[in-house]
Amino acid sequence: MSALSLNEQIALLEENGISGEDLDSMSRAVCFHGHICPGLAIGASASLSFLKGKERSEDEEIVAIVENDACGVDGIQALLGCTFGKGNLIFKDHGKSVYTFFDRNTERGWRYSLKEFPQPDDGAMGLFSKVRSGEATPEEKDRFRRLWVDRAARVLEAGEDLFDITEVGGELPEKARIFDSFICHDCGEKTGTHRTVEMDDERYCIPCSKKRG
Repeated sequence: MSALSLNEQIALLEENGISGEDLDSMSRAVCFHGHICPGLAIGASASLSFLKGKERSEDEEIVAIVENDACGVDGIQALLGCTFGKGNLIFKDHGKSVYTFFDRNTERGWRYSLKEFPQPDDGAMGLFSKVRSGEATPEEKDRFRRLWVDRAARVLEAGEDLFDITEVGGELPEKARIFDSFICHDCGEKTGTHRTVEMDDERYCIPCSKKRG
């Protein structure tokens, strides 16, 4: 999608006044995500706010519950160390720009809900459509990426002011568990016990169980 290299995009962030920890952290998020965009900056901003006085999660010290599967989640994975593989990234398909973070060390959590954030009428969305459809010229791709980086810089500058932040109570999410596996009776593929379906005294994976009705 981009006509600019990652290094060029990061340099543009600097030109837009992003420096210090914000620049270093966004650079790490960009290397993980693949490009700079406003959505990635939203996840990075929430993560940086939550991380104040804390360390990136090496194991499950931090847990993130995300309510969308958009670009911001990559910022959270890169900066907080919350991933599906470690079991400390929980996805709820609500389509909402809401992120809830828990610190197991303090047993406290905070919910970050994105506020309305007006963007300039700079033509970026029209260019976005052209880039996605493959109709954009190299010059238009370059212009789009520069506008996208500019929007990301605005997000980073706003920081935690982007969000309604509330402390949340209740029990912490349970820690990740390791499950035994069974071989699906139909397809013969290894399937975690917690995702198998028992039918007619046999165990099936979810796709095969649906085929059988």
